[in-house]
Amino acid sequence: MANFARAWILLIFLVPATVLAEEQDIVIDIVGGIEGATPIAVVPFAYDGQDIGDEVQIAQIISTNLARSGRFDLLPEQDMVAEPSRLEQVQFATWRALGMDYLVLGNIRSAGDERVEVRFELLDVFRGQRSEGRRFQASQANLRLVAHTISDLIYENITGIEGAYNTRIAYVAVDDAENREERKYRLVVADSDGHGGQTILSSSEPLLSPAWSPNRDRIAYVSFEGRRSEIFVQDIATGERERVASFRGINSAPSWSPDGERIAVTLSRDGAANIYLIDLDSGEVTALTDHWAIDTEATWSPDGESLYFTSDRGGRPQIYRMDSDGGNIERVTFEGNYNARPSISPDGEKLAMVHQRDGDFYIAIKDLESETLQVVSDGPADESPSFAPNGEMVIFTAGGREGTKLSTASTLGQAVIPLTPTERDNTRVREPAW
Repeated sequence: MANFARAWILLIFLVPATVLAEEQDIVIDIVGGIEGATPIAVVPFAYDGQDIGDEVQIAQIISTNLARSGRFDLLPEQDMVAEPSRLEQVQFATWRALGMDYLVLGNIRSAGDERVEVRFELLDVFRGQRSEGRRFQASQANLRLVAHTISDLIYENITGIEGAYNTRIAYVAVDDAENREERKYRLVVADSDGHGGQTILSSSEPLLSPAWSPNRDRIAYVSFEGRRSEIFVQDIATGERERVASFRGINSAPSWSPDGERIAVTLSRDGAANIYLIDLDSGEVTALTDHWAIDTEATWSPDGESLYFTSDRGGRPQIYRMDSDGGNIERVTFEGNYNARPSISPDGEKLAMVHQRDGDFYIAIKDLESETLQVVSDGPADESPSFAPNGEMVIFTAGGREGTKLSTASTLGQAVIPLTPTERDNTRVREPAW
């Protein structure tokens, strides 16, 4: 698989990277759903004399967000028999007849000084009462942020699980060109639904493996510079970056410790590719594995007590676990001949991975307690899974005949959502991190 093999790739002729900022939106296409999902209707919000155009439709953003989790069955707008904007306008019997469990409604009005007030209510249709309601004031430019915040409130109220819509993702965008020298690699940070993308780094040479720091203010990544791979840590707000690994051979696959003080990396400075720890304050480097095989793609458990990593020490790539000091190495995956690129859920109970089946590559999730494995993507060339902060979804790169694109999948399975950049037809996206 490309991610595992990429540890051995050496590229040359790096052009110095620069910090850029530009908008990039993502188009969402809902595919599939979950049997038994909660029926809910999100009514278009009323606009009380406030024209904000068609670019930000709060109800549509909320609907799309909720659908991404796979936990909700959204009523199509064309099937709505009424469009109330306040509790007192609701005929609950009508919505019960449509089979709805919950109803979301609201309105937007001017608050002066180019600001708007957004009010929403979450109604329990069966009980005929309000479950949640809030008012927000924001500029028009921040209406998407308000929609994501409302989505989080709805999600937590109904499921009891904290939402993850008001979060960010990072990924690598590759702007292809007929002439390789004109190809651009960009590190992009965007909202969880792919909108509002900003390029925080641009280079003429490959960028790989972005990884968020625990407090989400920095990103570690691999950049090819001086005819070799190097690992950098970049401050998102300022664009300042620091080179943290530039050893002979391979420097790849950074992964932050939960306390943000260390980074696990793959280095080949002593010959074989092994996993090391780098203390970010002192720069001290400690070897965790010492094996002739390729050990790479380490990821920390949430408690910091162990790491999961990919190794072909058994002949084919599989996922292993070890203590944070390198001890007690044990194999974790046994399903099939290829499992790689581990990502651990925030609760430490699930492991996402790239799983090979019948020659194709899928995203699969393994329950570490029951040891059951579930394929959650469509294939045939999917890679780079990363859990949402609440563990309810996984973002990954979906590959197929039409090229690569970002997608999310519910950990429940069946709800797969492709995300495709619209402003560049020649852009490929890969290696997402949530």
